[in-house]
Amino acid sequence: MFAQEKYKKDMLIFNTTYHVEEDQEKYFLIWMQEYYLPEVEKKGMLHAPRIARVLSHREEGSSCFTVQFEVEDSAKLHRWHREQGVLLNEELKKVFGEKVIGFPTLMEVIV
Repeated sequence: MFAQEKYKKDMLIFNTTYHVEEDQEKYFLIWMQEYYLPEVEKKGMLHAPRIARVLSHREEGSSCFTVQFEVEDSAKLHRWHREQGVLLNEELKKVFGEKVIGFPTLMEVIV
């Protein structure tokens, strides 16, 4: 049986998958936990943050991680992106340059 009570139907999941060079993995995870997630939580628009390691599609010399949030609707996500997401992406590029590359995915919870 699925844990249907955990997720609200019509909830969206905002996922970003990051490709991280091996020598930056430790620093990336620290930066995410100590800077990125607390900054996102300050706005209160994205909820239930989690970081996961991607176990499939491993390439030698790098790791992949996903950072996921729940968001009520795409309008709220768009507002967050304009107000905060762009700035956080710029900060990520300043800190890690091309050693960390991310791509976002928006998903709808079905069950």
